[in-house]
This record gives sequence, structure tokens and C-alpha cells, in this order.
Amino acid sequence: MNRTYNCGILGLGSSLPEKVLTNQDLEKMVDTSDEWITKRTGISERRILDEDMPTYKLGVEAAKKALADAGVEAEEVDLIIVTTETPDYLTPSMSCLIQSEIGATRAAAFDLNAACSGFIYGMSVANQFIKSGFYKYILIVGCEGLSKVTDWKDRNTCVLFGDGAGAALFGPVEEGYGIITTYTGAIGELGKNLTIPCCFVSPQDIEVRVGENKRTLWMDGGEVFKFAVRIMEHGALKVLEDSGLTMDDIKLIVPHQANIRILEGAAKRLDVPNDKIFSNLHKYGNISSASIPVGLDESYRQNLISNGDNLILVGFGGGLTWGSAIIKWNK
Repeated sequence: MNRTYNCGILGLGSSLPEKVLTNQDLEKMVDTSDEWITKRTGISERRILDEDMPTYKLGVEAAKKALADAGVEAEEVDLIIVTTETPDYLTPSMSCLIQSEIGATRAAAFDLNAACSGFIYGMSVANQFIKSGFYKYILIVGCEGLSKVTDWKDRNTCVLFGDGAGAALFGPVEEGYGIITTYTGAIGELGKNLTIPCCFVSPQDIEVRVGENKRTLWMDGGEVFKFAVRIMEHGALKVLEDSGLTMDDIKLIVPHQANIRILEGAAKRLDVPNDKIFSNLHKYGNISSASIPVGLDESYRQNLISNGDNLILVGFGGGLTWGSAIIKWNK
């Protein structure tokens, strides 16, 4: 009989640009105010890459920290998955760029684009490879440079997004620990509500964008908000049902950081206190697929989670996609 393994997180790391863009800075760039942004989003500032710095460099730093935290050498990594919707190149992939930079010479490498749900999708892939024994160590890096696709004349979106990277090294863990269950899904027919054109720009894409550059992020905020609140509740309840756990068994929910009203709305629907839902939104804004691994890293460093705690991770975003997971903390 083939042996199966439990898959869990062995190491974490994150990297945020040094440059801080505050709400007061945005007041000088677009018709908005600190009060308006804070009240509607919960965001006070965000981190922004220098124009001459490629995004993958953030992923390199986060990956190195995760490997050091795990005590695993880069040469031991079997697979690198980079989750991103803002790659520096269509090819080579971000994963290949990071593989080269950190010296993970044995690792296979590919990128995965499920937008803000990407880290959960990547976890689902890693879980299958490690459970089967096919791979031992898989590095997942959420690496995003959303400032590079932001229209700084669009006050509805430019206040929301920032740059950053978070990484997690997955590998075999003790029985009963690690990933308990994952759940992923998509509603492609709603994808038109959040778009970033690349090699093709439709007449509709051109019409809705206010700036000259039409290859920027555009979002129907109202539609995405309704989807996010509903799907965050649905995703959390689905993995609870699948695992046989209840919300009382959960120490902390670490969600994608999009908007404080989404998090508060989901807390109300799930009937949990706001402080059971981790948030660093005020510091970084929406950093897409990097937000969950960065949130995990900060939760760990701040001693908000301990060995044996059950966590819910839940993401939602472009596609439109969603993903959720329950993980029993093993560090």
C-alpha cells in the first residue's frame, strides 16, 4: 500500500516594499480624501514598488525567508508555484525567475493565476503532490505588483491596491496536523466585473477606463463587493462542513485583505467577533494573492496562532474565483 503524508506549512516569509503611499499622498494625486478612503475601505497606507524594480524580487526575498524559517535549503525544493496576476513577463514565468535567483536547481516551476484566491489554489495543488509522496517540499510564493497595473487617475481603484509578496514552504508534517481540507471554485460569467487586459483589449475595456493606458485594472466595485461578502461566508462554512469542525474549533480566520467592510460583513454573517478575523489591511491595502501568506506570516510572528490551532484561510477575487481551507497549525 502506498503511504500518504499530511501536508503542512514548514516555513513562512514575507517582503513588502519600503516605499509607503499614504492616503494623504493620494489626496494630492486624485480627487479623494483620507476620511473617504478610511471609512469605505479601512486602508490608511499601502506599499509601492519603485518603478525600476521588478516584482519578482519581492518574491525572492519572501522565498528566502520561508526557507530559512523552515531550515530547508533551496536545492531541496521540488516545486515552486508562484501565484500572481501581475507577472513581470509572460515568459519566463515568475516561478522560473525566482527559481534561478534562489538557486532551487532541482525544482520544477510554474505560475498560477487565480487572482486573489491564488494562494488557496496553490495550497490545493501542493496538498495533492505532498500527500501522495510525489514531492517532499513545495514553495508557494504569492507575489504581486498591483501598482504597475493601477490607473492612478481612477479614484475608485487606485486607493485600494498595493505591492507585496508572501511565501510558504509546504512539506510533510505529523499526522493530524497541516491541511485538513481545501475548497476552490469559480464563476467565470462574472469575470467581466474585474479585468486587467494583456494581449487583447476589447472595446468594453477601452470604454470603462478613464486613463490613456487601457491595460490597467478596472473593477465594478459594487458587484465584486456583493460577491466577496457572500463567498467569504460560503467558503468558510463549506470547509467547516467538510472537516466536521465548528466555528468554536477555529482560533483565527486569515482572509484575503480587500476591504474592511467585506471583512466586517462576513464576520456578521458568520456570527464571529471582528477580532477573530485577522486584518492588516490598514497597512498594505489589497495585495491580491500575497495577502493571505503575508497575513499568515504576521499572525505567526505576532504569536496570534500556536501549535495545534485550527485556522480558516479564505480568498476571493478576479475570475471571479474563490478558495478556502482549514489548516491545523504545526509550528
